[in-house]
Amino acid sequence: MSQTKFDQSSCELLADCVRQIEKTTDAELVIVVKARSDHYRQADYLFGAILAFAGLLFLVFSPFNFHPYWFVVDVIALFVLGAFLSSKSNAIRRLLTSVSFRAKAVRTSAAAMFYDAGIANTHAEMGILIYLSLLERRLELIADRGVLKGVPPLEWNHQLFELQKAGSAPQPESLKQAIQHLGSLLEQYVPATGENPNELPDVPRFELK
Repeated sequence: MSQTKFDQSSCELLADCVRQIEKTTDAELVIVVKARSDHYRQADYLFGAILAFAGLLFLVFSPFNFHPYWFVVDVIALFVLGAFLSSKSNAIRRLLTSVSFRAKAVRTSAAAMFYDAGIANTHAEMGILIYLSLLERRLELIADRGVLKGVPPLEWNHQLFELQKAGSAPQPESLKQAIQHLGSLLEQYVPATGENPNELPDVPRFELK
């Protein structure tokens, strides 16, 4: 997954999508796209340890003779190299962490964002967070009580499934289409009344570093 797919043009594409939806519903959508939802240092250190251990095995069982000095230097160097390589590779970090760990990291980060960004504080309780985490390839959808009261649970869960499917192979265009389908559902069950001010930013929040 290349983070460059979510660039300025993608931001404008999704912002326009949000503006169009909010013309037809009282719900307020906030899109957040993050590079990752955890620091994943444990995965980096684990990969460094694996690489260092492999290097140590080579030194011990190699037919060549090495000065004891190289045992220390090589092990430390390989650990640092492994940790660095892992820090630059989403694939390694996914390989060395469990699905449940990654899912929990995304849920926790999304829940924190829901409150930190003020989405839970709208006057009519109509805030919705669409939170996409790229490393984990996972999307979380969190809605305030006003939305959940208006939309039937079965139809809401169907849209949640569609959004999560888009999040599993994240592309701006497929994400936009899934959000538009959500917008149609919101228009049907929580239509615009003209009485709910726009309290949240329409421009997506990209945190890709």
